[in-house]
Amino acid sequence: MPLTAISIHGYRSIPNLYLQVEPCSVFVGENGVGKSNLYKALGLLRAAAEGTITRAIAEEGGVESVLWAGGGRMRREPVRLILKADIDHLHYEVEIGLPSPAQAGFRIEPLIKEERIIATVAKRKVTMLERMGPVVNLRNADGAREMHKDSVLSSETALVAFRDGARYPEIEMIRQEMLDWRLYHDFRTDESSPIRQPCHAIATPTLSADGHDLAAVLGTLFIIRQETTELQRAFADAFPGTFLSAGDHGSWCEIAVRYPDFQRPFGAHELSDGTLKYLCLLGALMGYRLPSLIALNEPEASLHPALLPPLARLIAQAAQRTRIWIVTHSEALAAALHEETGKKPRRVIKEDGATNIEGLTLSGEFRDEKD
Repeated sequence: MPLTAISIHGYRSIPNLYLQVEPCSVFVGENGVGKSNLYKALGLLRAAAEGTITRAIAEEGGVESVLWAGGGRMRREPVRLILKADIDHLHYEVEIGLPSPAQAGFRIEPLIKEERIIATVAKRKVTMLERMGPVVNLRNADGAREMHKDSVLSSETALVAFRDGARYPEIEMIRQEMLDWRLYHDFRTDESSPIRQPCHAIATPTLSADGHDLAAVLGTLFIIRQETTELQRAFADAFPGTFLSAGDHGSWCEIAVRYPDFQRPFGAHELSDGTLKYLCLLGALMGYRLPSLIALNEPEASLHPALLPPLARLIAQAAQRTRIWIVTHSEALAAALHEETGKKPRRVIKEDGATNIEGLTLSGEFRDEKD
């Protein structure tokens, strides 16, 4: 069930944006144009599937920090953050706002005002979930309508409150799909980073968001799959002459990198920040089981420019297995990705304080593709 489109309304520097999602979507722009908000919006949608979207907004600084503060809003229109996602034949949307005077809640607490799931069945739109304030209307697997009142807190999503997959299959499909997304940003590589430490020797198909299980992810490829030719090739592409290995030592899993000029292998605690960062990207993009969507925010950070062409080849290879969403300010990486994938990178710009994407039409397509 791939993500096919996303809509962002009233989020930080984005007043309104609808975008069709490609197998490999690359967004490039200068600092300060709001391109990271494209990445963060995906994170909020995933948080909706976790039931933590209001807490995530609070951690970003609260409603006053995340809502669009520019012009263009009708005077009587409620101030809302609206996120929408089209996933295969299902459409999900959630609206976040402030408490009304008559509503119980903290004064500026982010609350979920509305929530919907609409299924397209034989070209017909069928509402499977509709939440308006405290009232949630559902259509169950038998097609019968149900109404629930005050069953969900205003800080919770109905996606999490109604988790009976047999009774509400569309809700569970949306939730599981968005939970499968992985967003990677700023892997810690300092001396106390968990990435530099051994991790538990447990078969791990997908790299966690902070990369703490990197050794287990790579070890799974060596020990479970027992076919690492492509992995070795990808690592040697970035670091010629090196040899990568990962495996278990008792109950722990460790990484070892052998360089041609040294007698012994180097452990994760000895590797440079750039090498360790590249290994994290390798684990994210070549894991035993890739998530349905991988989002990378400025993956070029801490990498030498010579590593950008190999990284582009790594991303292009992963895009054949899953959807990739890249946000970068590196023109060199964007150009290398264009060469490897044939897909034009999309330039993020700011006009009158609003984030937009060059060539994007109201239908979510780009003018050059329509032509």
